[in-house]
Amino acid sequence: MTESQTATRHTVTVPNSIDMVSLLGPGDEHLATIERAFAAEVHVRGNRISLLGEPPEIALAERLLEELVTIIRTGQGVTSETVERVIGMLRAETTERPADVLSLNILSNRGRTIRPKTVNQKKYVEAIDTHTITFGIGPAGTGKTYLAMAKAVQALQSKDCNRIILTRPAVEAGERLGYLPGTLSEKIDPYLRPLYDALHDMMDPETIPKLMASGTIEVAPLAFMRGRTLNDAFIVLDEAQNTTPEQMKMFLTRLGFGSRIVVTGDTSQTDLPSGAKSGLRVVEDILEGVEDVSFNRLTSSDVVRHRLVARIVAAYDEFDARSSAPAAVAAPAARRTPRGGHGS
Repeated sequence: MTESQTATRHTVTVPNSIDMVSLLGPGDEHLATIERAFAAEVHVRGNRISLLGEPPEIALAERLLEELVTIIRTGQGVTSETVERVIGMLRAETTERPADVLSLNILSNRGRTIRPKTVNQKKYVEAIDTHTITFGIGPAGTGKTYLAMAKAVQALQSKDCNRIILTRPAVEAGERLGYLPGTLSEKIDPYLRPLYDALHDMMDPETIPKLMASGTIEVAPLAFMRGRTLNDAFIVLDEAQNTTPEQMKMFLTRLGFGSRIVVTGDTSQTDLPSGAKSGLRVVEDILEGVEDVSFNRLTSSDVVRHRLVARIVAAYDEFDARSSAPAAVAAPAARRTPRGGHGS
């Protein structure tokens, strides 16, 4: 890029306390990401970073460097994923500071810290803190269940609750449950395995059996909730799209004093029999506007698994949107081209 009349050159001086390798990445990996993301030339000499480009791009690049420096000062490592997420937030022009989003610690275990990684995830976590019933609705990989469980473990450790109850409907088993081999526990275990896996990420594995034996942590299918009143508990209902409206009502009315409920699910992945209504689909119409209930939607931009997962989710969303478009809209345009004529 040649320096034009509209181009701006600005130099950012990075504080001496900041390790430039942490900021720019090993082998200047982060620097390369920054150069690809902005229409600007970037040159580094010592702790001085020179930026040349159009003023809006230069201003955005400066903000990026400021946010990365702030994140490093909190003691976090900066990865390429971190840089890309900060750029995405800045481009989206959110009111949240990226450093505030990415520095919100929920839970630490064995040197690993669980934090929100997107603005919507931060809003979701904050909603859990401020509401008795919180819904997290979104596609796979958006962290809705993982963050809910992290908040549950955090609440238990801080003595904000006396026990954790994790539940999900075992829809796939249906009437076949009795025909599966093994004890009842062995039959339902495959449906609850993702919850066990998440628990092992968040707690010392040797303590989990003791907590489960004492009833401090309970992992059970949704059917086991019927007839109970759950006091002083943090309750997570996962895969809620596979509940019927009757099951959803049953579950929500289990709420007891001193308890908090988080309901997670993906309305695009319902496994209910054809024609059956999803309790998660209808509950928002029923409870929207009810005090102390919060609905939070996460999207493909909140996917925190492999970056290809976000692209896959977005591609499916786009395909579904095209497929659901009325065929009649395209039909008149097709008829305007005479047989044997040339289309545009």
